[in-house]
Amino acid sequence: MAVQEAGSRWRRDDAQGTDSALPELRARWRTASLRAGWRFPSDWGAPEVDEVCNAVLTGGDLLAALGDLARARAFAGADLDETLADLAALHAVLESPTDEVDPDPDTTPAALLRSTALAWADAALSRLHAGDITDTLSGQANADYLRVRLGEIYAECRRKGTCPADRYVLLVATLDLSKVSGWSRLMAMVLVGDVLRAVFDGGESVAVLGPSVAVVLTERETGLAERAADARLLIKDRLGVDPDLGPDATPEVRVQRLPVGEPAAVSLLREISRA
Repeated sequence: MAVQEAGSRWRRDDAQGTDSALPELRARWRTASLRAGWRFPSDWGAPEVDEVCNAVLTGGDLLAALGDLARARAFAGADLDETLADLAALHAVLESPTDEVDPDPDTTPAALLRSTALAWADAALSRLHAGDITDTLSGQANADYLRVRLGEIYAECRRKGTCPADRYVLLVATLDLSKVSGWSRLMAMVLVGDVLRAVFDGGESVAVLGPSVAVVLTERETGLAERAADARLLIKDRLGVDPDLGPDATPEVRVQRLPVGEPAAVSLLREISRA
């Protein structure tokens, strides 16, 4: 199948038709992607997903849209196999007139695979070498920043002969954004980061780890549970102001104990970022 023919049966000629078809295409793609092995349902949605759907429906530049999505997947921590399986899910949905699809990366057109893989690799390499500690879109501190802070804490504790797990914890704030689409997802995490910095304003480290997860690296203290409860209520109140977020973005705030060793802590951050 030529790239230009991808999703031709979904093509719409008017804006109203595109607006009505986009949620259906997006929902079917998400279902197929989860069936294909997407590991964390809450972080599947992204603004770039809607860009791809719009390109399919309007006959736009699908390769460019898929490239943007692949870069977003890489920056969010999705590996290449998972990203290509997600692409296979989209292709299966575009090819099948029924809800029952069987995503198979081996049947995905080579042009789509190549564009997606190259964009993912480019983003993964740039992230590896850039060393940027802030997310370019939201301006929030990211996982690289938190890894640096953890390294400093573990080094300090090694020098003092103490255990980081006895002194520090991670406060993890997670949003279920599975029903939220587009740039509203980004705004939700900006709001969460703002709230956490307001509540934890005594030198604690706050970072957004993924599309739906923010973390505070803080000391264990007697008032931590109360501050965590305050953060949850404030997040809920801030999100409730936006009709696109309030009904569907439900915050969960929990305390995660640090592991004894630094490598395990880095692995823990990776797991949390995909929650």
